[in-house]
Amino acid sequence: MPHLKANGIDLAYDSFGDDAAEAILLISGLGTQRIRWTLSFCEALARRGYRVIRFDNRDAGGSTHFSDHPAPDFGALAAELGAGRRPAVPYTLHEMAADAIGLLDALAISRAHVVGRSMGGMIAQIVASEYPDRVLSLTSIMSGTGNPALPSAAPDVMAMMMRPTPDPFADEAGYLAARLAFAKRIAGHPFDEALHREFLLGELRCAYDPAGSARQIAAIAVTGDRRARLATIQVPALVIHGTDDPLIPPACGEDTAAAIPGAELLLLDGMGHDLPAELDATVIDAIVRTAERGSKPATA
Repeated sequence: MPHLKANGIDLAYDSFGDDAAEAILLISGLGTQRIRWTLSFCEALARRGYRVIRFDNRDAGGSTHFSDHPAPDFGALAAELGAGRRPAVPYTLHEMAADAIGLLDALAISRAHVVGRSMGGMIAQIVASEYPDRVLSLTSIMSGTGNPALPSAAPDVMAMMMRPTPDPFADEAGYLAARLAFAKRIAGHPFDEALHREFLLGELRCAYDPAGSARQIAAIAVTGDRRARLATIQVPALVIHGTDDPLIPPACGEDTAAAIPGAELLLLDGMGHDLPAELDATVIDAIVRTAERGSKPATA
């Protein structure tokens, strides 16, 4: 597992394709690891002529975990935010965006096409708005803007998220059953249970850190509404969202596209909060179409 020092922490990453090609940086979602960008997806994208890089966010997988900081108290966090105060948290999505830029620096990549899913889409949005000279194009997948007026997750989905999960080292079967039930609930159709089981087991082998996922949730909560910054994005942008997403409803994708000047909105019928292999070709085609619009002009 290759690692690089970036933004003062260690980031675990993988690279596919020609190192000299234009780069596409894939940013993962909440509590998940880079393997959710599957090998087949990354390799297919690389065959389109790009260097494809996936990495573990801080507090996930093989990257640095902020274990010196306990899991946040969400009740206290909500109370502080409700009172209009900014809670003290280990980091925000802005630091996570700086990690992505630090990885590009460490790999000597001046500009990249940035693609993020779910929380990764939020991070990608910040990268594009705060580091405009480093981004060639933006693709935000099943994400939102932080707009507090937008609908939240379906009540049963929120309840499943908040329900304690069995310790996988004491009850692996119970842990897998709970996590698979949640994955199936938020996914569209078809749901590939075998693949999701493989994801879960692969992530367990690398790192299990529910407190890290909680710190990422806190980072999302305190970062807030990004619409004013999204309005400054000038690179070609694509927003992909599933029509059946019960975790981040499609209105959030529509709001993201509306906030970014000239953004394309691609709503995929039947897609939930998941990227099934059946949609790989559609998603890759859309990413490449957007990347081609933002590619650097050829030099003489």
